[in-house]
Amino acid sequence: DGKKIYLELKKVYILLNKPAGYVCSSSDEKGRPVAVELLKEKYSERLYNVGRLDMFSRGAIIFTNDGDFAAKLSHPSSEIEKEYLVETSYPLPDGLDEKFQKGIRVDGVFYKAKETKVINTHKMKVVLVEGKNREIRKVFSDAGAAIRSLQRVRIGNITLGKIREGEFRELTDQEVKSLLEICKN
Repeated sequence: DGKKIYLELKKVYILLNKPAGYVCSSSDEKGRPVAVELLKEKYSERLYNVGRLDMFSRGAIIFTNDGDFAAKLSHPSSEIEKEYLVETSYPLPDGLDEKFQKGIRVDGVFYKAKETKVINTHKMKVVLVEGKNREIRKVFSDAGAAIRSLQRVRIGNITLGKIREGEFRELTDQEVKSLLEICKN
């Protein structure tokens, strides 16, 4: 369009602890708050979320201006683990953890967790490698388990640690390198 474009001078990699109520996209036609806005005060670069969390979920999400990094990490063939803590309003249905690990078909779509672990009567850890759209919510809903809270606590080998909701930190060069190393693609 006759405008000069420039390569980003510095690649940035940011881990955000996304609060519930924020959408993971660059803008929202419905006027809902977007997670990237939480980073605008410190970063002027155009940042993209690597993967997504639905509006009602909270937790770890990575933002970057490195398109190759984002594409590699978010492609299903990378098989990057994502760990979630799921809290339900009522006791977990018996055997949901085992069924999810073996694989469950909901509305013609097959969902399978890499790992599940019941923590207590209302809480389960779920590890996914593909992460289809709203996978955990669909599986739990199909089993009659109303989700009270869904939080992603880990992406690959990167954990939230002590980052509070709405806060963020830059990933170290070593963390970026290690994420790329564990990609299967």
